[in-house]
Amino acid sequence: MSQFDEETGLLPLGDEQWSGHVHPSWNIGTNPNGGYLLSLVLTALGRLVPEHHDPLAITAHYLRPGCSDAPCTVEARVVRSGRNLNSVRGTLSQDNTARLAVIATFGALGEPAPAQLTIPAPSIPPPEQCVGRSGQAQGIDLPILDRLEVRLHPDDAKAGASGHARITGWVRLRDGREPDSRAAVLFADAFPPSIFSLLGPIGWVPTLEMTVHVRRRPSPGWMLGQFDTRDLANGHLVEDGLLWDAAGELVAQVRQLALVRAPG
Repeated sequence: MSQFDEETGLLPLGDEQWSGHVHPSWNIGTNPNGGYLLSLVLTALGRLVPEHHDPLAITAHYLRPGCSDAPCTVEARVVRSGRNLNSVRGTLSQDNTARLAVIATFGALGEPAPAQLTIPAPSIPPPEQCVGRSGQAQGIDLPILDRLEVRLHPDDAKAGASGHARITGWVRLRDGREPDSRAAVLFADAFPPSIFSLLGPIGWVPTLEMTVHVRRRPSPGWMLGQFDTRDLANGHLVEDGLLWDAAGELVAQVRQLALVRAPG
């Protein structure tokens, strides 16, 4: 079993409840990464609808920061069951306090088919010519880099040097587990905030709300992401992102509202 699968695993408690543990290796600083917390909830939601195991549309509201290296409880239920799609809802709690609320549509992504309309992948250097994501450059410890390998376009890797709020780069799980639709959701929140390349070290940028649309199952190998911020005001930003697989096929689209804080 991969580290990702093991550390997003849950034990059934009955009555649509599961118990788990928030592993500290997925932290941004001392806080659990939002995509990792979302993956814990998706584990429970997927167990409710095993015949439709691909998350297609996910909306997550981060109510409070998660607690690292601590137990959690996930409550989940089916909102609507259909022949091809199921709507499900879940909440992750710690210390009897809700931390994350999720509503999602699950289905079964079929074999890849030619897209009528799509967004082509950008042209960037291969992973071996890109620069590893750095906690020192971002101004915060990044234990998550023990689990994820993130390599940034050389033009975006130096804090505050690019002149634009864009991050482009490659991502994969360090333990060799190949990507799937659930990993694509994790990768949607795995890159440095795109304002890093414009503003410089910005520490932790906590997500308030994130919506992910998964369009197809990824092929094996690295995934390529590109994220842009075009709206930053009053300490909040809106970031849009895209993820492609190793074959250049668009896999997921993401938008999130996040809070900008000073380092430390």
